[in-house]
Amino acid sequence: MSAAVKYTLGRIGLFVAVLAALWLVDMNVFLKLMLALAFSAALSFFLLRGWRDEMAGEMAEAAERRKSEKERLRSALAGEDQPPTAPSEGPDPKR
Repeated sequence: MSAAVKYTLGRIGLFVAVLAALWLVDMNVFLKLMLALAFSAALSFFLLRGWRDEMAGEMAEAAERRKSEKERLRSALAGEDQPPTAPSEGPDPKR
């Protein structure tokens, strides 16, 4: 399972857990949702740090792969991927 999926499911799980805890409190439903969103965001900052760092690492690696592939394709289109050939020389002027 990718780190992005784990982190996203962790965020959703925290939101649902906080919302379930707030469901027992007598207040407006909209207020419960907003508080659950705020508390789950704050909790995820501390509790899901490992998954967030792992996801950021995967995203950085993917960006680096895309960058190197883009550079490779640009050089291939420019003809720079072929080995340099020796310039054709005419007759030796010293002879």
